[in-house]
Amino acid sequence: MIFDDVVGVRGGGDLATGTIHKLHRCGFRVLVLEVPNPTAIRRKVSFSEAIYDGKIEIEGITAIHVDDLDKMKETWKNKNIPIMIDPKGRWLKEVKPNIVVDAIIAKKNLGTTKNMAEITIALGPGFIAGEDVDVVIETARGHDLGRLILKGEAKKNTGIPGLIGGYSKERVLHSPCDGNINNRKDIGDFVEKDETIAYIGNTPIKAKLSGILRGIIRDGSLVKKGFKIGDIDPRLSEYNNCYTISDKARNIAGGVLEAILYMKNNKR
Repeated sequence: MIFDDVVGVRGGGDLATGTIHKLHRCGFRVLVLEVPNPTAIRRKVSFSEAIYDGKIEIEGITAIHVDDLDKMKETWKNKNIPIMIDPKGRWLKEVKPNIVVDAIIAKKNLGTTKNMAEITIALGPGFIAGEDVDVVIETARGHDLGRLILKGEAKKNTGIPGLIGGYSKERVLHSPCDGNINNRKDIGDFVEKDETIAYIGNTPIKAKLSGILRGIIRDGSLVKKGFKIGDIDPRLSEYNNCYTISDKARNIAGGVLEAILYMKNNKR
């Protein structure tokens, strides 16, 4: 079943990909809008990588980088997902989707407004439900993850990564300085504590624990000091997680689908 609904999704990172994947499977025509140089960490499960490689397949669904409306329509016809470079959302005026989802996860609003579509949804903090968008989806881990917020805001970003295998802050790698990253390890590699994973210029980035490199920013990317560049999973048994959509992304995706159906019923 193919719905008449067109969903414009701003952002194609790993959390956005959970939503994009689910909506596509449910029969919506999804258009993804990204920046020219996406900086996803979990690149193996981020549709944004199609911007670099032309296309990417994630769990049986393919996203293809296109640059005009004819190619977009052809991509839908072939049951794939079109992704376009459009950080400002200008293509939304041409395509006129009746649903827009802000899945940039920037912790602030980068220009999404209620007048962009009949139904507007945003993921995480930085938006006020009822003012900026119709619905905000909670993205903080815990009891409320995926919950619909119809008035007010999501929880503020704590800056503290979720606890996995008894580790939190140690899991995440940040750039110690400005510069281009030179990766020494790739996603799926096992790393030892204190092993050099990458360099920013001549500055080494070392693992703070042993585990599987679940994500690392694309080699050669220009990063700023403090920018998140990698993610280590201490659970050696969870290797396959490097290549599958996360539980968090699926939970949020369920919230987006619920929000769409709720708003449709409410407006009807």
